[in-house]
Amino acid sequence: MTRMRVKLTFPEALIREPIVARMVTELGVVPNIRRADVGEHTGWIVCELGGGGADVDRAVHWLQAEGVQVDLLGDVVES
Repeated sequence: MTRMRVKLTFPEALIREPIVARMVTELGVVPNIRRADVGEHTGWIVCELGGGGADVDRAVHWLQAEGVQVDLLGDVVES
């Protein structure tokens, strides 16, 4: 299992979209949400993305392609 700490920043156009739920169902990557702030115009989530190493990397690229800003916050932890 690989866990990657990230900050996900959502633009206004994606605030009401179920991006995180789609990531779980479509990519099999599970977020452990540590902190979040979502308003009407913007939002962010600090979380650990957990899953297989290739799946986590694929999820990061998928999120970026969907329009989410992904900032890596720390080391990748494998167990």
